[in-house]
Amino acid sequence: MGKFYDNIDKKFGFGCMRLPLLESGEVDTALFSTMVDYFLDNGFNYFDTAHGYVGGKSEPALRECLTSCYPRDKYILTDKLSTHHFNSEEEIRPLFESELKACGVDYFDFYLMHAQDANIFAKFKKCRAYETALQFKAEGKIKHFGISFHDRAAVLEQILTEYPQIEVVQIQLNYADYDDPSVESRKCYEVCEKHGKPVIVMEPVKGGSLVTLPEEAQKVYDALGNGMSNASYAIRFAAGFDNIMMVLSGMGNMEMMEDNVSYMKDFQPLSAEERSAVDKVTEIFRSQNLIPCTACRYCMEECPKGIHIPDLFALLNAKKCFGNWNTDYYYNNIHTAVGTKAKDCSKCGKCEKICPQHLEIRKLLEDVSTEFDK
Repeated sequence: MGKFYDNIDKKFGFGCMRLPLLESGEVDTALFSTMVDYFLDNGFNYFDTAHGYVGGKSEPALRECLTSCYPRDKYILTDKLSTHHFNSEEEIRPLFESELKACGVDYFDFYLMHAQDANIFAKFKKCRAYETALQFKAEGKIKHFGISFHDRAAVLEQILTEYPQIEVVQIQLNYADYDDPSVESRKCYEVCEKHGKPVIVMEPVKGGSLVTLPEEAQKVYDALGNGMSNASYAIRFAAGFDNIMMVLSGMGNMEMMEDNVSYMKDFQPLSAEERSAVDKVTEIFRSQNLIPCTACRYCMEECPKGIHIPDLFALLNAKKCFGNWNTDYYYNNIHTAVGTKAKDCSKCGKCEKICPQHLEIRKLLEDVSTEFDK
């Protein structure tokens, strides 16, 4: 018996959060059309968007460059229900209909509850968003129902347990985040496996951070001598796991498109030599003057403020390595709440007395605050 996503030609998708732009800030539709044509001509057919992508310009650009140009059965289109665009159950259906109209389609192949974390999930439950989306599916306006996810594995476990109707889960997965305790990519992937949910991978290149590497890391890949791009190792790492339905890449120019297509058209997993190189590069990132916290979490048992100390240290480590927006998102939306930011440390010192690594936690939290509490 085939899988429900067997009509997707290949496991590589066009993520439409980052599109080619003109100096005016508008989407370069001429270039985007060329990229869409090239993508389809090479046997790929999966496109991913959301209502707020590119300042609301992604959906109309897809209507102009994809859906008005090709028959409906030639592409797979995913859209999402984003928390920023509704505050009640009554607002969801008009929003959904506006997304269909903006994209120029009568139905979405996949519709995801967007960027789910503990707080957003609570709002979606209050607004009966999952139930409403499942009604859209019953009406034939979406073919498959899923979520995109940004939180700890325990929250994903809760969501998949409460809503077994979920058919697919989109998670952040790349070799830098795979064993990062602040993101828990491995654990989230394992929860998907446990529940039998196919995985869509977002941020396989960590927002482009795995393309431009420290000199020492670049030498590791150069030594392979196979002419492959840095992005190829990251995307193929993600695509090589079992039960991966799709790996998304946001491509802003033809060079990115041509490179990605070159190794995903006839996908081959990383060789043993390439996987060893990826492991070495990961270790180089981890050695960059990072906080040597092992995330034992003993400190959290003593913290009167409830600060997620190991998670904040992991975020600062990630910011030092990569410097991209994801760390700020995780700091402000996942790992802190009112009264639990690094700046809220009371400096009682209880954490330092129990830390097996003898870290100067109070001073390190000041470093975290300097970086994130701006």
